Amino acid sequence: MPDARVHDTPDTPPAPPCTLVIFGAGGDLTKRLLMPALYNLAGGGLLDQKFSVLGVDHNPLTDDGWRDDLTGTMESFTKDTSAEFHAERIDPRSWGFIRERLHVMQGDFSEEATFRDLAGRLTGNVVFYLAVSARFFGPIVKGLGKAGLLKQGDGAFRRVVIEKPFGVDLASAKALNETILAQGDESQFYRIDHFLGKETVQSILALRFANALLEPIWRSEYVDHVEITAAETIGVEERGRFYEPTGALRDMVPNHLFQLLTMVAMEPPGSFDAEAVRDEKTRLVTAIRPVSPQDAVRGQYAAGREEGKAVPAYRDEPDVAKDSRTETYVALKLAIDNPRWSGVPFYLRTGKRLADRHTAITVHFKPAPFTLFRGADGDEPASNVMRLNIDPEPGSFTGLNVKRPGPQMHLAAIESGFRYADFFDPAPTVGYETLLYDCMMGDPTLFQRADTIEASWAAVDPLIKAWKDAPVCLYPAGSPGPKEAEELLSRDGRAWLPLGKK
Repeated sequence: MPDARVHDTPDTPPAPPCTLVIFGAGGDLTKRLLMPALYNLAGGGLLDQKFSVLGVDHNPLTDDGWRDDLTGTMESFTKDTSAEFHAERIDPRSWGFIRERLHVMQGDFSEEATFRDLAGRLTGNVVFYLAVSARFFGPIVKGLGKAGLLKQGDGAFRRVVIEKPFGVDLASAKALNETILAQGDESQFYRIDHFLGKETVQSILALRFANALLEPIWRSEYVDHVEITAAETIGVEERGRFYEPTGALRDMVPNHLFQLLTMVAMEPPGSFDAEAVRDEKTRLVTAIRPVSPQDAVRGQYAAGREEGKAVPAYRDEPDVAKDSRTETYVALKLAIDNPRWSGVPFYLRTGKRLADRHTAITVHFKPAPFTLFRGADGDEPASNVMRLNIDPEPGSFTGLNVKRPGPQMHLAAIESGFRYADFFDPAPTVGYETLLYDCMMGDPTLFQRADTIEASWAAVDPLIKAWKDAPVCLYPAGSPGPKEAEELLSRDGRAWLPLGKK
């Protein structure tokens, strides 16, 4: 049997020469994700020989010290199979390419002198990456603007990558957008969401719009409801200081889950021009009806067992209040007010310390309109269900009804599908490679625009206000979540796909 795997990929040109300035050079994001992503880009030949990195940190660092520290971190990933980046070995050529281009300077993000010093070290193309706490986003962009570091000319670009959380509610998101857009043009700001760096998330558009058998039925006439799940088995652990004022709703819904929602529900863009795609995403998010408390569940994990081991309750995690009402689980029922999705509920859920690690989109189709195959016991044939698995085992699977072998017409439900690993050679990735490359290339397709961000917050803002003093529903760690989330669907005559379902 011939090999069905896809080995060849189109030639991809290297990004243009530029300096990547990382604010927060000594931080966890830089070590855990940005350096592995740059290493993978170097290994793929996607960085120009004149590429360089300049780190900025408030702590005293030297070039050699920073290089040695990052080299040690990269080597540690070879021993940690649970790390987001894991390799059997670090290729000395690829890492050497990055290591020799690393430089660092000390600077306080709130002082003008830092940006004056920075201006004296930069020429040509520059990407500024804000790998810092969200409270520094506005001050850093102001400092860049005041020092003239965002002025573009002589064919050189100046771009800023801003991490989430982009605001904590609608008012703060609007204020942050106003602050940064006073310093530069919208085209210069790349609001990043690493979910869109996942190959399987990007391929949702190809699955929908490159297959004629799907697009005609991807609408309310044929779809009963849609589930979007992002479940984690890990707890908050050492992130209590960040998580306490944030919670699962702010942390996951207006960004990660809504990005999955836009990919699966947006209208087909007129082209794959960045603005055409982003226009359709914004239209979709704007059409989300604001969520009411009656259509939402907030939960918090209690003590339980995860993979056979006892784990503490959220309130017993470090830096968490003993009477905390911060949610670690959210389930929502969304309505989209447009012709394609009128009457189709979208159920979203995300949580920590759940029974399984699983990110997926599940499309439940309506039953066949003509019940020719009604069973002898009166049961209807199973409805078709299509699962788009994103993590941890990417693939697509569709439930179908077929005739069971034998002399009589009895149906059996089977599943047809594929796993990406069966067809494509896996490329090393932490999800940031494509996003960094696209930013250097000036392609904003996978980045959020100001209007999209604000529309996303507008959809959940009423819920944030309603939940300010509301209690949480407790659920045991290692369970599927609170029973109230099951009731959210059962009152509609529906049920979540089990978390363990791959």
